[in-house]
Amino acid sequence: MATPSKTPPGADPKQLERTGTVREIGSQAVWSLSSCKPGFGVDQLRDDNLETYWQSDGSQPHLVNIQFRRRTTVKMLCIYADYKSDESYTPSKISVRVGNNFHNLQEIRQLEMVEPSGWIHISLLNQRTNEPISTFMIQIAVLANHQNGRDTHMRQIKVYTPVEESSIGKFPRCTTVDFMMYRTIRKVGLAACCHGDASSPAYWSSCCLATAACRPERHPLRGVVFKWKSRRKIYGSSEGSNTVPFIDPDRFG
Repeated sequence: MATPSKTPPGADPKQLERTGTVREIGSQAVWSLSSCKPGFGVDQLRDDNLETYWQSDGSQPHLVNIQFRRRTTVKMLCIYADYKSDESYTPSKISVRVGNNFHNLQEIRQLEMVEPSGWIHISLLNQRTNEPISTFMIQIAVLANHQNGRDTHMRQIKVYTPVEESSIGKFPRCTTVDFMMYRTIRKVGLAACCHGDASSPAYWSSCCLATAACRPERHPLRGVVFKWKSRRKIYGSSEGSNTVPFIDPDRFG
């Protein structure tokens, strides 16, 4: 009989976050466990330290409950397991359930793992629409462990939602080290460029900082072409026909 192949590890979730396509939202949820050994609970499951872990202390199935205050779109779960360190404590079968509360949970994924050592990515897509699910609650159930172990170890769990495109237009995803230093300025600055007061010095400072952070070689003060649109169109107002400038996104595509 052939030996099952080991479960290959997925990419580090921090690499996914740097692409700008997903955002970790575990901090927005209330976490609870079916059981835990003192000092090995939710805090260890969420501390970004791969050396710590949650250890259950009860009968199977072992449950991790993630409850959001409002209906939330979730695209993926990332679970870190380490068979080399945890051996019989390592989960071998996991069920993922979603619903509004404990009383109407439905299983949407069941995953079997063979000696996993690394991040396990669990996609949470609606089977009919292939879109990320929208839910109030996620429950992760450990149904079995390797070597028929009773209690389980999980070292980290991450919850990801897709990042929506900006309503003010599609701008290039910049992932260079220089840009990441100014990503907050860029978000604020680009909004100011489209919706700010053109008479304010802060308006132009935001434009310059935002664009320079993304594409330094095309700083607005170095030949960027500005388009002009009616203030009425931008603000949806019928007052006046003044025009205000904004940066042409096509110049940064």
